[in-house]
Amino acid sequence: MDIIRIEQLEIFAYHGCNEEEKRDGQKFYVDANLYTDVMTPGLSDDLEDTVNYAKACKFINKFLTENRFDLIEAVAEQTTRALLKEFPKITKVDFTINKPNAPIKLPFGNVAVSVSREWHKAYLSIGSNIGDKEGYLNQAVDMLYDDENCKVGAISKFIQTKPYGPVEQDDFLNGCVEIETLYSPQELLKAVNAIEAAANRTREIHWGPRTLDVDIVLYDDEIVADSNLFIPHREMHKREFVLEPLVQIAPYAINPISKKTAEQLLDELRGQSENVNSGCAGCQGCAMRK
Repeated sequence: MDIIRIEQLEIFAYHGCNEEEKRDGQKFYVDANLYTDVMTPGLSDDLEDTVNYAKACKFINKFLTENRFDLIEAVAEQTTRALLKEFPKITKVDFTINKPNAPIKLPFGNVAVSVSREWHKAYLSIGSNIGDKEGYLNQAVDMLYDDENCKVGAISKFIQTKPYGPVEQDDFLNGCVEIETLYSPQELLKAVNAIEAAANRTREIHWGPRTLDVDIVLYDDEIVADSNLFIPHREMHKREFVLEPLVQIAPYAINPISKKTAEQLLDELRGQSENVNSGCAGCQGCAMRK
């Protein structure tokens, strides 16, 4: 990806923990790499096709002077996210806030914090089998639209599916939503849990009925294995109700563990189901006859 560089942008602002910093202010210097398409404006020579770096500088200056933070870590994090939200053509930002007059009682040249933030692509599986199923799924999508840290892309058609697991319950309505998000995986988990809570989701029975279920299926090409979060979803290759809507909107989305596309996983799952239904277990005799 191409880059527009901003170097040593001088800003006088009031960030710091000490009272004198809050009262008197000081100079900060910002370095920023704005990742964006430069080829298109390079060929068109049209300002509308590029990120206006003068406007970006004014935005950074305005944000740093209108907000006050105790930590320059917060300055870097909040300014970077604000930039990505304000300028749609920017896909990623490397941001450094320099504080050369930090209150350190020793000789030093500079103190700085650098962060790199970008929009991440994720796929969410949504499902409901209680009450107004379609209403709950639409509520989840609406809440994603309302979240300033998410941009909703493609939305699959909703499909009716049989429940997964041993619990007797009503059929599900399932779908898949593509989003771009500034959230980290753990932040996104908190966000989708909040969406579930807004639909009065409870977790009384494993694989039991629920008003709304929102699962993170894929997040870029990342592999996450935490105590409360696994990405890609550990059961996605076994669940047709996850794969079918995903294939509708992203057939070539890749599971970073198996290295297989959603379309390949769905074809394999349906092939296994056909073998089971026909009484074939994929025995050695079948393999020899091929």
